[in-house]
Order: sequence, then C-alpha cells, then structure tokens
Amino acid sequence: MKRIAAVMLLAASVVGTMPVHAQKENRSIGENAQEAKKAAKKQQKYAKKNAKRQRKAMKKYQKAQRKAAKQQKRRTK
Repeated sequence: MKRIAAVMLLAASVVGTMPVHAQKENRSIGENAQEAKKAAKKQQKYAKKNAKRQRKAMKKYQKAQRKAAKQQKRRTK
C-alpha cells in the first residue's frame, strides 16, 4: 500500500515538473482545433489593430504634408 502511494506521488511530481508544451501534446484533435482557431482570431485582431494604426499615421503624415505645402505657398507670394 505504501509502495503504491509512493509510486503515485513520484509520478505526480514528474507530471508536475513536465514543461507545459509537453503536456499539451496529449490533447485531443478538437482541443487543438479550438486552440488554433483562438490563435488565428488573436492574430487577426492584432493585424487589424496594426492596420488601423498605420492608416492613422498615414492620415497624419498627409495632413502635415498639406499644411507644409500651404505654408510654402504663402511664403512664395
């Protein structure tokens, strides 16, 4: 009885020290699909956010260019 408890305790400690990625390998196909879907959605969110930042920066740059051209026009008159 004590030997079985000791072996189970040893096995539990080995599983506890196992890296997370090694534990994930034992997942079923459905769980992997869900994780992939979640990761794809997260990636899409970040891509959309970066595109929005880029559009905003471009708009700001164009506005600065128009303002500079307008000021340059005034100086040449």
